[in-house]
Amino acid sequence: MEYQELEDKMQKAIDYLIDELAGIRAGRANPAILNKVTVAYYGAQTPLNQVAAISVPEARQILVTPWDRSLLGEITKAIQVADIGVNPINDGNGVRLTFPELNEDRRKQIVKEVKALGEDAKVAIRNARRDGIEEAKKLKNDGEMTEDELKGAEEKIQKITDKYTEKVDEAISKKEKEVMEV
Repeated sequence: MEYQELEDKMQKAIDYLIDELAGIRAGRANPAILNKVTVAYYGAQTPLNQVAAISVPEARQILVTPWDRSLLGEITKAIQVADIGVNPINDGNGVRLTFPELNEDRRKQIVKEVKALGEDAKVAIRNARRDGIEEAKKLKNDGEMTEDELKGAEEKIQKITDKYTEKVDEAISKKEKEVMEV
């Protein structure tokens, strides 16, 4: 029984969750919100962080300073197209994104989105568990594993599942606190 493959699948679910959570704005400016923005640069779509410096000069502001000023217009368009909920302001040297203060209703809506992402990650983890248990049962049916070994494998798979489910809960809880902070 290969447990490392099972853990790898579960870790991918956690990595995806953390990546998605990083893109959710929680009241203060987070440069990760721009991770998926690409800019047309010499005919190719290039990630924004490869053509510009991204900084946070203030708690609710992101400054995107391109290394090539001729890209300012393209960067502004790319951010508008990405629909991150903030209007970019081109000041001639860079593009500023100012995030408004979140109201209570919006915070609650974001928490719901965060919980939904967490549930999706847990579903992926449970699917990996199911696949692992099916593989163990197949090994037993093929005579490569005894009944006792099957029970042991199922228990180990459940422990691994619990460990990764706990990681999801921690990530969700951390993001909830971040969102609900005023």
